[in-house]
Amino acid sequence: MKLIGMLDSPYVRRVAICLKLLKLDFEHESISVFRTYDEFKKINPVVKAPTLVLDDGQRVMDSTVILQYVATLAGPGERIFPTRPEHWKRAARLTGLALAACEKSVQIVYERNLRPAEKQHAPWVDRVTEQLLAAYRELEQDLAAAALPIEPGRFGAADVSVAVAWNFTQMFLPEIVAKAAYPHLQAFSESAEQLPVFVSTPAV
Repeated sequence: MKLIGMLDSPYVRRVAICLKLLKLDFEHESISVFRTYDEFKKINPVVKAPTLVLDDGQRVMDSTVILQYVATLAGPGERIFPTRPEHWKRAARLTGLALAACEKSVQIVYERNLRPAEKQHAPWVDRVTEQLLAAYRELEQDLAAAALPIEPGRFGAADVSVAVAWNFTQMFLPEIVAKAAYPHLQAFSESAEQLPVFVSTPAV
């Protein structure tokens, strides 16, 4: 399998880390949807990162869809999704909030970097920022009520999603989402980023 996309994308990094947690062999090709658009288009005409190219040449898109698929390929004892309904409920909540935070962070970054300043729409940016902060407030409250695991063997897709989302936002929007306001998220992310699977998958 080949994972196509840049690790500075939280979605690509999310998939790469989960593939490693599942101990699945894959190649990673750092191809940008911007700087190398035409090259990416040859692999996937939709030009969507991440794209997973399977051994038979078929392509799977969207980080969540990719993770659902690769979870079926894992060996015995390797899993990234819960098996009990009560655990699934929390994982679904955390994942939804983390992906919302990713989406809103990416929208703000794109607005800043791709649209001329005079064409940026302040009311829309304010609304997206409000949504971003709401997602992190909800995550902070959840982690304050019940800490997430930091042991490598207990990490799942939801935990990866939270850590990757927070790291991405702090890389690009630290002036919007202050670390001091979210101590539980910051502490969890710091612990996650020290794990070998995260260290070997840097967001660069």
